[in-house]
Amino acid sequence: MTTPAQPALQRSARAAHGVLGDVGAGSALDLLRPVVGDSWRRSLGFLTPGRIEPPVALASGDLAAYLRDHPLSAVLPVITRLLVEPARDTGLLVAVGDADGRLLWVEGDDDAVRRAEAMAFVPGADWSERAVGTSAPGTALATGRGVQVSGAEHFSEIAHRFSCTASPIHGPDGRLLGVVDITGGPEAVAVHSLSLVSAAVAAAEAELRLAAFRGDAPRSAPASRSRTAPAKTPTLSALGRDDVELACAGGTLTLTGRHAEIATLLAWHQSSKHHSRHPGGGLSADALAVELLGEDARTVTLRAEIARLRHVLRGSGLDLELASRPYRLEPAPGCDARNVLELVGQGRYRQALALYHGLLLPRSDAPGIRAIRGEVSGALREAMLADAGPEVLTDYLELPEAAEDVDALATALRILPPRSPRRAVVLSRLDRLDAQRRS
Repeated sequence: MTTPAQPALQRSARAAHGVLGDVGAGSALDLLRPVVGDSWRRSLGFLTPGRIEPPVALASGDLAAYLRDHPLSAVLPVITRLLVEPARDTGLLVAVGDADGRLLWVEGDDDAVRRAEAMAFVPGADWSERAVGTSAPGTALATGRGVQVSGAEHFSEIAHRFSCTASPIHGPDGRLLGVVDITGGPEAVAVHSLSLVSAAVAAAEAELRLAAFRGDAPRSAPASRSRTAPAKTPTLSALGRDDVELACAGGTLTLTGRHAEIATLLAWHQSSKHHSRHPGGGLSADALAVELLGEDARTVTLRAEIARLRHVLRGSGLDLELASRPYRLEPAPGCDARNVLELVGQGRYRQALALYHGLLLPRSDAPGIRAIRGEVSGALREAMLADAGPEVLTDYLELPEAAEDVDALATALRILPPRSPRRAVVLSRLDRLDAQRRS
């Protein structure tokens, strides 16, 4: 019995890639296995062939809450026991995704995780057919059955070094809940791999039925197949914008000026107790006044702003309060700036860059905002120059703050492949900056 990693099948897949987009490409697709050819045809309706990178659909702050409330959280111990533990030290990854193809949970040894990050196979990334084309998780969801995809059979070139086997998983009522996947080298599509994943899925579905019978099943999966997760935890977005957006289950609120600065400072300190100046999260009146207005700040000025912001929050209809002693937002919102910093610390540079929309409140002169702005942008820049691959680094150079960064441009020139078309762009920018310096 052959596997999708068989050399003849891989040659056919590479040949099909060579003519994708050409007139008459349909005959080349007939060389593919039927399940792969059908998926490529669907993918061509959504995407342009090439190096397609899956988008990050769920930020880390939203992801934790979404996974906690998702029905599949109840079967992660089963998946761990049947798939993760036997696969330790094999180079395989085990992943669980939701019904929209968004990865919720990825486990494996450190080396496997690092390799997978190069193609954004990480929690929060969208691996549906609409987002990235043919892959085992996305195609299993599209077809409703177990699927194996190997190497060049992937629609996106970013995944050609990997193989994967996946099977959909359903709830006791028959509703599609998501997908279970193993990813790695050719061993991920071995003859027995699909049976192994299917057996784990069957055990997980049995666990869900037993939980439903006992009456302690987790809440049902969201009925809506929206492209974003329900906003259960408030989130604050302040990167690359002069205002702030607060989003929670009741809707969204845009804050400007001092109110935007206060909300950002509180969310930043509350989102990490290690960084907070108060053991319970939040900031004292004196600390917040200094971060907002400087060393000579008077707390009476701050209290007036706090009163106005509290009035705005209460009038917004959002389930969000501004509490005192210390000042804090309740419930505590996630913070996009903090999420970026955490991703950088985890070495997930591609995801950090995807979430980084620019400098934090760029027009703000508040001391605390300036400090956060410098910390986040500085950490991202240092990571880009020290460890990022050529594709991620050249994407970083598209940021306005990196447009005239000579060190970043020189680093990109050093690590870009000799025939990369991006080298010409980098060289042109370096020449222009050199001419400006000389004039």
